[in-house]
Amino acid sequence: MKIKYELLKKEANTLARRGKLNTNYGVYDTPMFMPVGTLANVKTLTPEELYEMNSGIILSNTYHLWLRPGEDIVARAGGLHKFMNYNRPILTDSGGFQVFSLAQPKDITEEGVTFKSHVDGSKLFLSPEKSIEIQNKLDSDIAMSFDECIGYPSTYEYVKQSTERTIRWAKRGKAVHKNENQSLFGIVQGGEYEDLRKYCVEELVKIGFDGYSIGGTSVGEGKEVMYNMISYATKYLPKDKVRYLMGVGDPLDIIEGVIRGVDIFDCVLPTRLARHGNAFTKYGKINIRNQKYKEDFTSIELGCDCYTCQNYTKAYIRHLITSNEVLGGRLLSIHNIRFLIRLTEELRKAIENDSILEYKEEFIKNYLSNNK
Repeated sequence: MKIKYELLKKEANTLARRGKLNTNYGVYDTPMFMPVGTLANVKTLTPEELYEMNSGIILSNTYHLWLRPGEDIVARAGGLHKFMNYNRPILTDSGGFQVFSLAQPKDITEEGVTFKSHVDGSKLFLSPEKSIEIQNKLDSDIAMSFDECIGYPSTYEYVKQSTERTIRWAKRGKAVHKNENQSLFGIVQGGEYEDLRKYCVEELVKIGFDGYSIGGTSVGEGKEVMYNMISYATKYLPKDKVRYLMGVGDPLDIIEGVIRGVDIFDCVLPTRLARHGNAFTKYGKINIRNQKYKEDFTSIELGCDCYTCQNYTKAYIRHLITSNEVLGGRLLSIHNIRFLIRLTEELRKAIENDSILEYKEEFIKNYLSNNK
């Protein structure tokens, strides 16, 4: 079935929304943080561990799965859910961001994008039609339109041309989308220019999608510019469709996104930080490699309900990380993902109580209180 968004409540003092998503695998609350499982796996973690953290939708990557193991192999396995044994919703991105990072501007044409594989350097071509064909075979619950992710800064003229191309690509992608159990989202581009964001939203709504995502953020712009980009999109998006901010996972950015009307977020940040020995806490990020944690026999965060904090100490995790033991990164990944999921749970309560601005003020006061 197609994803259906139900708006339950708008917060009294901001644009924050409390909602529900009806999916093929049950009903899930928003705002929501989605862990990233690029290669059909949230790095080092099992589906059962994700369920324990109250994970809902997770994200997998079309480009990476196209190269390895290949969409036909996933299809023969029965689709992504059976292939990776994840029994909750899965979203696949379009490959557009990988194109942004791997292709040169001259390689982008109206037909699609030519670029080199990061695996073996072979020449690849990805078009709106090919991206949707791959995602249809992967059989995710949510597929993303193929777009051009615009770098920052870019001239108004280039962003306008690129945004118009993204709209044409969205139309082409929808025309070949054949999976009736898979929802298709449009991606709002337009850079830092409000009129282009507005134009992109209006044209995508005319085409008609099951949800809408905000692209082109976290590509080098400052925080104020990013928050403006979000506002320029949500201001014009339909109220009865889910809104997804792509690639954003910093706790402060999630709060600011929710306040501006965003419903769902994804980012590799929690697992990437974990692999480098860093952990989110109420009082800011900590680096567990620091000497002061060598004999610290307390949990990563007092009061945290995650498996890691319930069972292990900073001293032990530091020992694992400094010894290059894989378990150290696993335990920090569990904590970091649960931290962001719990953050969205708390934001839902703040929306219910019309107290999100007070929540933001208290969160920032604690989070920026010291540098550890």
